Order: sequence, then structure tokens, then C-alpha cells
Amino acid sequence: MNIQTAIQELSADQLQIIALPVFLLAIGVEYYWDKFKEIGLYKTKDLWTSLGMLLITAIVELIPKILAFVAFYYIHEISPLKDVVGRQWWAWIILFFIDDFSYYWFHRMNHEVRLFWAGHVSHHSSEYLNFGTALRQGAGERIHKYFFWLWIPLLGFDPLMMFVVISVNLIFQFWVHTELVHTLPSWIEFIFNTPSHHRVHHASNARYLDRNHAGVLIIWDRIFKTFSQEKSLDPPKYGLTKNISSYNPLYVATHEYGAIWKDVMRAKKWSDKLRYIFLAPGWSHDGPDLRAKMLRQEVNQTF
Repeated sequence: MNIQTAIQELSADQLQIIALPVFLLAIGVEYYWDKFKEIGLYKTKDLWTSLGMLLITAIVELIPKILAFVAFYYIHEISPLKDVVGRQWWAWIILFFIDDFSYYWFHRMNHEVRLFWAGHVSHHSSEYLNFGTALRQGAGERIHKYFFWLWIPLLGFDPLMMFVVISVNLIFQFWVHTELVHTLPSWIEFIFNTPSHHRVHHASNARYLDRNHAGVLIIWDRIFKTFSQEKSLDPPKYGLTKNISSYNPLYVATHEYGAIWKDVMRAKKWSDKLRYIFLAPGWSHDGPDLRAKMLRQEVNQTF
């Protein structure tokens, strides 16, 4: 396969585009069910912000996605396994696990490195959790996202396979953004990411901060000690620890970059400037340490 053929195949990858009408239908059903039952799952302005964020993300992602595909192609070409790993059934299964593992670390680093958090924070900025929130993607994170997948074509997996599995993973994640599903059978809750697990991830309660980074499989969180169970005595409160009041999609997408810049400029030492960029959100050189791990320690001592 040459690069021209590979790019033609990429243009044929329409999974997310095909899924979009299904997503919009699901949002419409959930929205009108919410209004009928008066549950309070949606705020109309907030929903429009989420849809605006989807548009911004689609524009921002275009060039990084093409560059990543080209990079994956050339890395795959030098892989000693490229003639061993094809599109066999077992290769798809292995790739599913490898992709999900990469997603876990990409997502986790988006919470533990402030520069990455600046590109991801918009996804957490809504104070509601619904199917609309699933489309409130982080535009900035699309710039660095594919670096976490660069090792996979070295294992012999071709770039189109990778993008198909990445799309399947994202399509699955749409369905965990809801409050209408409480819990699923225990074996599903143990293995898979579920609405209950993802409500924890979107919560701003101290005990839930930076927990449950799963894409499809919650087992990574269990293995790497980032799992937290949803507790009825501490129901999730969605949004940020310090919420923003704007519904402007451009501001929602960029506000944390501005906050980082202000912190970097007021720090005197270069070491502190770098810490504001690369340490977790909440670190301060002249104030309390409000990183998630510190806040979790405080709440664990309280309960």
C-alpha cells in the first residue's frame, strides 16, 4: 500500500460521521424525555455550547489527524511486523486492547499535566451530564492526542485499522454520558466503563477527582489505582472545582490556556513557570496546593 492509497482509505473512514445522526437522535430523545419528566438533565444554552464545541473540535482536529495518519503510515512501513500483522480477526482483538490502553494514558495525562488539561478541560466544563455533554469535546487535546498512539504502528498495525478502532472506542464512550442508566450487572461494571463509572469521572467532588479515565475497559483504572466507585452518600456534582460562567464555545475551548499564561507570567523562577505548565492543575508557587491528589487526601481523612 502506498501513501496515496492509504490516504484514500482514510477518507473512507466514515464511522464517526455515520454515528453522528444517531448521536443527535439520542440527544433529542433524552432532551425531550428530560423536559417531559422535568428531571433537570439539560440546560438549553449549555447544550448549544456543547454542539458549538463539537464544531470547533472537528475543525481543529482536521490537520493533526491527517499528519498523524501519515506518521502512522511511515512508522508502519519500518515495522518488522508489518508483514505478520494484517487484518486477521485476532489482530483486531489485540488492537482493541492496545488502543484502549493508549486511550487510558492519553486521558489520564490530560488530567495530570496542566498543558494537556487546558485542551481537555472544556469537556468537563458543563455542570450537566447528558448525551450532549459527550459531544463537548476538547479541541486543544486533538493537537497532542495522537502522540500516545505512535508506538502502535511499530507493532505492525496499519493506520486505517488504528483509526477504525479509535472511532469505535469514541462511539462507545458517547453512551456512558447519561444519568438515565443507574448501574448495570456487576460483571459489566467490573470490566467495562459504564454510566456510573463515568459519572464519577465528570464529578467535581474531591473524592472523585481524576478517577475513572477508562475508554471502554475500566480494568485499566483498577490496575493502575485510579478507580473510584460512585457512592450514593456522595452523589456526583458535575463541572469544575471552579466553574466558568460563559456559554461562548471559543472561551470554553481556550480559557485555561489564558489562565496558564497568567500564572507563568506572575511566577519569578523558571522552575515555577515550568511547573505551572507541566504539573497537575491546582499547583501554585504562592498558595495552597489544590491538585486533585491533595484534595482527595483531605476528603479521605474526613470520611
